[in-house]
Amino acid sequence: MNLIFRMFYVFILSLFRDRISANNLVSNLSLRVMPNDLDINFHMNNGRYLTICDLNRIDLFIRSGLMKTMIKRGWIPVVAEHTMTYKKPLNIFERFEVSLQVTSWDEKYFYMAHIFRTKERIVAEGTSKGCVYARGVGVVNPRDALAAVEEDKSK
Repeated sequence: MNLIFRMFYVFILSLFRDRISANNLVSNLSLRVMPNDLDINFHMNNGRYLTICDLNRIDLFIRSGLMKTMIKRGWIPVVAEHTMTYKKPLNIFERFEVSLQVTSWDEKYFYMAHIFRTKERIVAEGTSKGCVYARGVGVVNPRDALAAVEEDKSK
């Protein structure tokens, strides 16, 4: 619940940002460390980075058209693996940029790179892999998911 307002912010923002294509699946967000992001050391909690990456994915889903396609077909996104390397802390009220880039995909997963920056300094970076899942059917091949997005855009 503590991230619901930030999620709504990203959702609304994404509706008004430029659309992105399957050839360039990149999401960039500019955010600020809020008090509810802090841990006992008074810097952003390591788990919060993963949650912020979820916000990047929401932005990417909306702006690419994948969200609409997933809702239409009853598909859900699933993160199968996520790693993060922390280099420098993010402190309260510090502004940061976070980027997500889908770097590749295979027959099952999308592979993503995540970078957190402040003033051109990388403070954390990571990778994740995720898939689109169809209930009762299983994992949707990423090529089929992207083809479905293009099909839905042409309607």
